[in-house]
Amino acid sequence: MIVEQSVLLIPDKAKLALLYEKSRKGYEEALSIILDRVGAVLTQKGLKPTLKSRVKEFESFYSKKLRLLKKAWTEKSGPYPVNDVLALRVVCPFLGDIDLAERVLAEHFSIEEVERKGAQHSFREFGYESIHVLIKLPEDLLKLCPNLERNVVEVQLRTILQEAWAEVEHELVYKAEFTPFDEPMRRKLAALNANLTLSDIIFQEILEFEKRLTSELGHRREAFYRKIEEVSDELPPGREKDENDSGGQEAGDSADRDIGDLLLRTDEHIRSSVPGLERDSYQSFGMDGLLLAALEAHNKADFEQAIRIYSEILKNRPEKEISSVVYKHRGMAHFAQSKYKEAQEDFSSCLAIDPGCYKALYYRGVVKGVLKDIPGAVEDFSGALALHPYHFFSRYRRAESYFKMGDVASAHADCEIALRIEPKNPLALHLFAKIKEKLALEDF
Repeated sequence: MIVEQSVLLIPDKAKLALLYEKSRKGYEEALSIILDRVGAVLTQKGLKPTLKSRVKEFESFYSKKLRLLKKAWTEKSGPYPVNDVLALRVVCPFLGDIDLAERVLAEHFSIEEVERKGAQHSFREFGYESIHVLIKLPEDLLKLCPNLERNVVEVQLRTILQEAWAEVEHELVYKAEFTPFDEPMRRKLAALNANLTLSDIIFQEILEFEKRLTSELGHRREAFYRKIEEVSDELPPGREKDENDSGGQEAGDSADRDIGDLLLRTDEHIRSSVPGLERDSYQSFGMDGLLLAALEAHNKADFEQAIRIYSEILKNRPEKEISSVVYKHRGMAHFAQSKYKEAQEDFSSCLAIDPGCYKALYYRGVVKGVLKDIPGAVEDFSGALALHPYHFFSRYRRAESYFKMGDVASAHADCEIALRIEPKNPLALHLFAKIKEKLALEDF
């Protein structure tokens, strides 16, 4: 059996967590000292910034660690260290203060790296701006932080308005599973960035929509996993839930055409074709809102209605990025109805548009497993892992499939790796126990 190169890089989460928590007290002490020193030198120059500090939480650190491992694996480069375990934020009233603060840091600390986030945006785009300065951890503090991957402290420099924008954008865009991808919404966000006097009203509007959409997506995903439970053999109690799915975007950030205007022009046709779809607040959000209407029907177990809305969206020939998302969701609705052939076709349609969608490969592998096409399921799970070697459930499901095929050695290897990613996952623990029992019988 050939061991994938990526497997060698997968950290042991349990051991890493113990080491991290053991080091936390030292991290906090060192960061407190750095905070005082940075504040002192800035005050000496007449600056009166607001200073904040944080030691990165382990789950956030581990999630970023996996993302950086995936990036290194994709780029075939060396491992990237996590640079922001220790972080300070310097918030000043004016842009001139930021320039001065950067110069003061350079005078009093050793600068390892400077990153100007947001500098690439044009006036038509939105995104938070910030200067991230990596300063070298002073020699006298190294003993407090023996387990850092890189001996640096990240210092973020922002104006008050940049800080306000960054905090809101983090909730609306970065943490959201669905980022706004139709042009009207992008124009709204760009306007916010340019004119913060409108921010209270529009930020609240967007925030409430994102909360609603994220909630619907979460319910939809849980329903999908419940269905997997129903059709899977000998699963232990407890629902399959993608704990490592931190969101990330499912569609492209932009479209060449005005998707929102297209939908508004076809609104009457859509509502006449889809019974029960009434004019509501979703319309102001264009494509996102129409998807929300489908998701709401989906989560109410009104699968026929959800499929009708998904299908009407596809009939209007949206951009490829949107079509791939809709095919994926329609496939999940078909799966909920036990229409496995239709579900498989939809996931395949998604992959024809977006071959890099590892989730669609994972979902299609699940469907093939239900249809007893175990070799086909292994092929899809392997394809998902080729795109994302750190996806827990693709690893776990491939282990399960190998076990059903009688390839106990491969099942053992995959399940062991899955438990390195999620040591306490009950599904993987249950399967691992069955595998060890089987191996013991074979040895006997």
